[in-house]
Amino acid sequence: MSVTIYHHPKCTSSLLALDLIRQAGIEPTIVEYLVTPPTREKLKELIAALGIKPRGLLRQNEKVFEKLNLADPKWTDDQIIDFMLKHPILINRPIVVTPKGTVLARPGDKVKPFLR
Repeated sequence: MSVTIYHHPKCTSSLLALDLIRQAGIEPTIVEYLVTPPTREKLKELIAALGIKPRGLLRQNEKVFEKLNLADPKWTDDQIIDFMLKHPILINRPIVVTPKGTVLARPGDKVKPFLR
């Protein structure tokens, strides 16, 4: 099974999801998205696969979220994506892509049904 995880090694949810993937006998492709952010096209693809709006992927507890006033509903979907591309820390994680679907594994054990 081919699995990709958009991972942050200091995030407990991300570490748990990665551990569960490996416990299932799968060595995933690991994308440390703070080091190698997704392209605009890939980010839009992930958002579509998750079935959410871009705002649903925003990490709201980051300082940059407050600094940019991203809680304001004036921002369009494209603007939210622009902010995530410029500040990848705003992208919630981990995002796990499997043949069975794509999941925002927050908490990390949300990945389990996608590994069976």
